[in-house]
Amino acid sequence: MGPFRRHERGRGPRRTGVRAPTGPAPALLDGARWPRSRDLGAELPSLTAVLDPLWGRITRVTVNSTHWPVVPRRVSVAGHVVKVGWFLAERDPHELLLLSYRMGHWNLLVVPPQTTPVSAAWPMAAASDPLGTSTASRLTEEAARLRTVSETDRAGVSDRTSAA
Repeated sequence: MGPFRRHERGRGPRRTGVRAPTGPAPALLDGARWPRSRDLGAELPSLTAVLDPLWGRITRVTVNSTHWPVVPRRVSVAGHVVKVGWFLAERDPHELLLLSYRMGHWNLLVVPPQTTPVSAAWPMAAASDPLGTSTASRLTEEAARLRTVSETDRAGVSDRTSAA
């Protein structure tokens, strides 16, 4: 399954891809989360349900509030409370920082909720690469560029087929 584990049971595409917790690594990102919405209070319980067994109890999350319209100060999840902090300049707008008392911290790329499964696959895999050196914003920009190239290629094939 590649250099990362995929988690979550159920139907539909996987929403979280993370590297196995093997200790410090040179990568800037530890994986990715593809939320179903921009509702942080609704998204954190399912994220911590996946990550708590792997990384220890997640106790704090920080986000850049640019893409999260409402940032609650605390979110109840599976019998404990996750404290939430938000920053503008200090946090990449496409990243979540998760902290656990037991295991340390992790940075996850946030794939925009409206992204299609095909378009979400590449940034999720790239964010989980243990040798990755791209920031969350850089991966988001590259994914948008790849989508544009793909759409342009499809349009070109369609135009050539119509003309024939």
